[in-house]
Amino acid sequence: MSIPENEVLTIRAGSGALQEIWQEWRAREKTFPYRGNTIAYHDEGRGEVLVCIHGFPSSSWDWHRVWPALTSRFRVIAADMIGFGYSAKPRDYTYSLLDQANLHEALLRTLEVDRIHVLAHDYGDSVAQELLARHHEGRLPFAIKSVCLLNGGIIPGKHRPRMMQRLLISPLGPIIGPMLRYGGFCRSFSAIFGPGTKPTEEELELYWREIQHREGALVVHKLIRYMAERRTHYQRWVGVLRKNEVPLSLVFGEADPVSGLHMLEAFRAENPEATAVCLKGIGHYPQVEAPGDVLRHFLAMHAGLRTY
Repeated sequence: MSIPENEVLTIRAGSGALQEIWQEWRAREKTFPYRGNTIAYHDEGRGEVLVCIHGFPSSSWDWHRVWPALTSRFRVIAADMIGFGYSAKPRDYTYSLLDQANLHEALLRTLEVDRIHVLAHDYGDSVAQELLARHHEGRLPFAIKSVCLLNGGIIPGKHRPRMMQRLLISPLGPIIGPMLRYGGFCRSFSAIFGPGTKPTEEELELYWREIQHREGALVVHKLIRYMAERRTHYQRWVGVLRKNEVPLSLVFGEADPVSGLHMLEAFRAENPEATAVCLKGIGHYPQVEAPGDVLRHFLAMHAGLRTY
């Protein structure tokens, strides 16, 4: 399946062009209240509803390179989850993946959505797994018609956290987070990308800006508790990967040192019938590193679904 060039954002180099696109992205944000906090989200396009759920430590901006193609085919909804991006980052708050699933329930209820497809990444994979578990239990106010997961710790125990993640989840976390500097972030973040698809300086600056917005460094050690939460809900969240009632597919970058080929192989052992694609040379952010490949595989998978 070919993707028109004008539907894939290819700008990655300097010149300030990406900065302009980011500013336009911010200008299109909408907000809704959740538990007394303001949540930023995007809702664009028409057609079947596709919910995009971002990863840690970034935001809905993760989807900007595939956004034109997705919104030309779907009504796409993507929130900055609480604690991330340009949503509220309250310090006195119990952050959890379960709460982020509640947030998505609240948003979709507000938007009166009754059927969705899901495209998720990293931290968002776990949120999608919880939503899928609730779907199987008949607890959601909407139906999930398909799920596509990008690189993430979908099977606890196979996830290989980086040193910075280990430090943040340790008792030193409340100290390490506020001490994190731009240079250290760039080195740590770039290391999870593929060898030939490293983020540019301009991209790194935008990611850093979103993390630092509203003093986000002060809560990052609370957000990363998701790693322990995954272990707590192992049976529940791995269990949904074994079910085949809802079409489930994976598109993983194999060069990801955190959740790459080793995670994909573990998934195939859990559900050999599900569609799983491996992108060679691509790291932890396939939708940023190889947007055309992600789109081709995702849209091909979607084209094979039953019309609903």
